[in-house]
Amino acid sequence: MASNHLIETFRQHARDWADRPAQRAKVGGQWHDTTWRELGEAMEAVAGGLVALGHQAGDKVGLCARNMAEWTQADLGILAARGVTVPLYPSNTAEQARFILRDAGIRILFVGEQAEADLGLALLAAGDLEQVIALDPSVDLRGEPRARSFQALLEEGRTPACTEEVRLRAGQFRMDDLLTLVYTSGTTGEPKGVMLDHANVAEAMTLHDARLRVEAEDVSLAVLPLCHIFERAWTFYVLYRGALNVYIRDPLTLIEVVGDVKPTHMCAVPRVYEKAYAGIHGRVAKASWFVRTLFLWAMGVGTKVVDLRMAGQQPGAWLGLRQRLADRLVFQKLRGLFGGRCKFFPVAGATLADDVNVFFQAIGLNLKYGYGLSETCATVSCYQDGTLPIGTLGRPLDGLEVKLGEEHELLVKGPTVMRGYYNRPEETARSFTADGFLRTGDAGEVDAQGNLIFTERLKDLMKTSNGKYIAPQRIEGTLGKDSFIDQVAIFADSRNFVSALIVPHFEGLEAFAHSIDLKYRDLSELVQHSKVVAFFEERIQHLQKELAQYEQVKKFTLLSRPFSIDQGELTPTLKLRRKAIAAAFQAEIEAMYRGVGH
Repeated sequence: MASNHLIETFRQHARDWADRPAQRAKVGGQWHDTTWRELGEAMEAVAGGLVALGHQAGDKVGLCARNMAEWTQADLGILAARGVTVPLYPSNTAEQARFILRDAGIRILFVGEQAEADLGLALLAAGDLEQVIALDPSVDLRGEPRARSFQALLEEGRTPACTEEVRLRAGQFRMDDLLTLVYTSGTTGEPKGVMLDHANVAEAMTLHDARLRVEAEDVSLAVLPLCHIFERAWTFYVLYRGALNVYIRDPLTLIEVVGDVKPTHMCAVPRVYEKAYAGIHGRVAKASWFVRTLFLWAMGVGTKVVDLRMAGQQPGAWLGLRQRLADRLVFQKLRGLFGGRCKFFPVAGATLADDVNVFFQAIGLNLKYGYGLSETCATVSCYQDGTLPIGTLGRPLDGLEVKLGEEHELLVKGPTVMRGYYNRPEETARSFTADGFLRTGDAGEVDAQGNLIFTERLKDLMKTSNGKYIAPQRIEGTLGKDSFIDQVAIFADSRNFVSALIVPHFEGLEAFAHSIDLKYRDLSELVQHSKVVAFFEERIQHLQKELAQYEQVKKFTLLSRPFSIDQGELTPTLKLRRKAIAAAFQAEIEAMYRGVGH
């Protein structure tokens, strides 16, 4: 038996810290804590319940739910039964879910709320499943005899025979047991099941210990979907360190709950901070002359301190005094928007613009920016304490080797790299070099200090008909910093110039329209109004000054609805699915290249 097996670690925590809270979530509108004893008991009972349903060691079990404490309880219970957890996004269509169930050979599916339960029941009726278990007690299972509540499963799992079988399986734990299949949501193509085993996750815990400081008194807020490797691996680490993990089902309630939770840690994608950056600057622009002047002064001070930290220096006495004053008058209030207790907030999943990063570092919000993949059990690199290498993705974790391949592709080797893609030996072979390095598909550089620098996603690189290569994320990140722009998708492949589909920030746009007494019947009419188009033209021209001429957007179309996860235009972590967007808005894109519209 391996002493660093994740489940053995958590069993020890349940013994050592029985009365300490491990999880927190809202139940009936009130915050409710789950102690380590209760988490351990739930984990064991889930494992026993699966045994009662005929689960065998190595069986794949699906888990389709929004974030809730029971998500992790089910996940750990599957692992305690020597099973393999296969997360499915709640936003998956029936076709997407069916593909994963069949590919992984899943017979048992945990579901969250009514929408996921209805999906599970439909798949059950179609013969794609044998059992459905609902995590939320309010779910109506429509009288289906092969479906049960989470509580009913726990009761079934507490029988002596099931408990004994779970104990026997614990004696058979192996570090090369498969822990999970993570189906990459992907921006194109069929999803692939990334195979991560217990050794991968155990090594990830050890490597994070060498880089990060998370203490038992810390509080982490789970905002990103647990289906995504970033949040799930981080949740494992938070619990591994004995800290408190707080769950919210709807990430849109973040602003409402962050003041209650006051997280010391919180994972997020860069878009969260881009929107906050735009929102703060938008409010400041409307404030009084005094507030604007105070804000600009404080930011000047904060930025000077960041510049010194980037150079490995500390502020002198006079700058330090001004920083403390700026902190008291301005920065504390801004940090309060995020709960006011941030020790560090991990950020990854896309490119974080340098000026957005500098802004939050200047106000004292310690963003720990990094880079990772599902195929590497999340983190490859991140900032080290005491360093602020803005413009980079930080240094690789100790124990991981990163080098550059053809086309400057980032190649990774180490103990957290996946075993391969499930049932796809050819794709697995293509994903590794002859000397065993994983091909990330991302191009980059390594600076003199060993920090990784992302340049572009190789598969997403566009080539104009003039032969110029365009990195769309760079342009999207540049335009997305504007407070009036909510979403932007760039198109340029095989075209003679760059175009953009832009989703305005509708609340701000309507306020602008009101301020100039502009009349309109609906959003469709508003986004086509000549004054609105001219307003955006001016803003976009200003934003693009830092881009090369061939990268600049020449034509754009304002859309009256946002890109959505439900319509397949965004991944669950808000990355653009460019092919789906291009298909949905083909007429608008073609019109720009016919010289019609803006």
